[in-house]
Amino acid sequence: CRQLFRSPSVPGSVPRSVLKRGQPSDRDIPVKAKRQWRVAGTPGQEASVEPGVWLEPSRSARLEEIESLLAKDDQELTGDFSKPHLLPTVEGKDPGLKYISPDTLAAVLTGHFSSFLESSIVVDCRYPYEYEGGHVKGAVNLPLQRDVEEFLLEQPIVSLDASKRVIIIFHCEFSVERGPKMCKFLRERDRSCHEYPQLHYPELYVLKGGYREFFFQFPSHCEPRDYQPMEDAAFKEERRKFRGQSR
Repeated sequence: CRQLFRSPSVPGSVPRSVLKRGQPSDRDIPVKAKRQWRVAGTPGQEASVEPGVWLEPSRSARLEEIESLLAKDDQELTGDFSKPHLLPTVEGKDPGLKYISPDTLAAVLTGHFSSFLESSIVVDCRYPYEYEGGHVKGAVNLPLQRDVEEFLLEQPIVSLDASKRVIIIFHCEFSVERGPKMCKFLRERDRSCHEYPQLHYPELYVLKGGYREFFFQFPSHCEPRDYQPMEDAAFKEERRKFRGQSR
């Protein structure tokens, strides 16, 4: 029996009395959104086209422009294409993932997005000795893929209010390897359980800079107020064990 480590002073970032686990209903199936197109003119320049005359650009040029705009729009939508991402994102190492800054995570923790959220789940992908040495308040420690499957997929967390969201924020020490890898794993497993593009968790984020950067900027949101590096000689055996289990 494995133990999932959580913050001892917070009743858990996923209150079971509030959240409902179950299967997505028909109303969760995304409806294709209508897009409006607007063409802007050049300031200070008057058109010299006579009434009834339409100067049409080449068909291939128009198609390329439309495809480019559609691709850009899709990147800003959640994984099921139902709505735009709620949180502001920043550029990160992997263009296929959505990264947020430490400031944004702090805003989530202090309730700035509470009117839009049913729950925000912070998943700490570091090894248990790192987590116990200092972690984001309310974060749940899921260092292995099987932990993520058991906690998030065996009984999926769904919102009781269709207008509110469940978001998941992954991180590790630097959010370079373990956090992004686990974020991708959840999305892949979630996809395999559904007919495309439906998902249990369409809105996933990665904390840019990881726990290290967040701790240095917002120590008051961490408990204990400390930072345990992964590469600590005192935890050589624990590190070796978890690296072996992660492969």
